[in-house]
Amino acid sequence: MSADVLSVRPPSTAAVARGRARRAFRRRAVALLLAALVVVMFTVTLMAGQTYYPFDDVVRVVLGEQVPGASFTVGRLRLPRAVLAVVAGFSFGLAGVTFQTMLRNPLASPDVIGISSGASAAAAVAIVLFSFGETQVSAFAIAAALAVALLVYTLAFKDGVVGTRLILIGIGIAAMLDSVVAYVLSQAAEWDLQEAMRWLTGSLNGTTWDQTVPAAVALAVLCPVLLSQARNLSAMGLGDDTASALGVRVERTRITVIVAAVGLIAFATAAAGPIAFVAFLSGPIAARITGSGGSPLVPAGLVGALLVLVADFTGQFAFDTRLPVGVVTGVLGAPYLVYLIVRTNRAGGSL
Repeated sequence: MSADVLSVRPPSTAAVARGRARRAFRRRAVALLLAALVVVMFTVTLMAGQTYYPFDDVVRVVLGEQVPGASFTVGRLRLPRAVLAVVAGFSFGLAGVTFQTMLRNPLASPDVIGISSGASAAAAVAIVLFSFGETQVSAFAIAAALAVALLVYTLAFKDGVVGTRLILIGIGIAAMLDSVVAYVLSQAAEWDLQEAMRWLTGSLNGTTWDQTVPAAVALAVLCPVLLSQARNLSAMGLGDDTASALGVRVERTRITVIVAAVGLIAFATAAAGPIAFVAFLSGPIAARITGSGGSPLVPAGLVGALLVLVADFTGQFAFDTRLPVGVVTGVLGAPYLVYLIVRTNRAGGSL
């Protein structure tokens, strides 16, 4: 055995501790930076628009004071829209990274495996065939998202759930549901078609507190559930056998996080529509900027909130015509999906 081989020593305990401390510091710093960017973008969306209001006026409106002009524009139009952008973006990002971590596959987001398609199909049917009102459409979409998630999980379960099997089943169900949407829209009257397309695209236009509050309550209830499972979820990212060896009750954890994540997706979709690719993009972006180790849940949620805020502001003011937020996020997410599939194929991996 050579002297070089003999000279190799495993890292000391102190070196390992320093490495962990550096990674933890980076994760906290990135999370704080993302939170600051969300606050800055949130403030910009309240101040800027066709009419500009200074920061002092915005603060007064948020605190409940009556400011001529600003109370209506900021308080009734911009504020619920901005709050829903944060709530929906955080919910999509948090739920998306939960599925991706649990199933160990970046394609395992609600956009891909049929959950968002279930809510979309239900909304289209409710609007076009049953002429439901906004509250009934939202309730129908929530129920459908939960039902599709249960169906995908049931069909994928065979001595446990394998990520690839669940993804493929989800893609198949999503394709069938998208066909339902296409058929329903082909039968729609012009006025129903406009309403359905606005909902299906993913839009924050005309947002009211009635839409925002249920999604915010769902986030307040379900986010702590997912955060409480962060350690178990990270262990499951190493594989079910490894997680079991580490003392994780795999199936109980899986059911808990699936119910919580699907609930977030359902309420966010019912409020803002299926904003494309936010759940898909948030986790990989968060993982890239935070580095390895630690839970990706909060960073992914913050990335999702920032994506929706920026995309909505861009869609309103960066083009000659106003674009729904889902169109902007779709333009960002579709190329990444193609890139991910091509990269995986070239690497000889499987989806």
